[in-house]
Amino acid sequence: MPVPAAVRFRAACPECRGRFELAAGALRLAIGASRRTTFYTFTCPQCAAPVRKPAGERIIELLTGGGVRTLRLHATP
Repeated sequence: MPVPAAVRFRAACPECRGRFELAAGALRLAIGASRRTTFYTFTCPQCAAPVRKPAGERIIELLTGGGVRTLRLHATP
């Protein structure tokens, strides 16, 4: 199913406390084997701080459905 180009996600920066909307291309989602290794990242457009936040099931669903690029992390033996 195609994703509209106008999909935007609300986000906040823990460094500068800024609140803003980001396009799907500004976010990255990493899905790991556990809660600890499943997160999304972006760079704050206001202060340029790198931000990493945990991603639960609902966040994963919203981000993947909105066209955010996803990286699946695999555990190595």
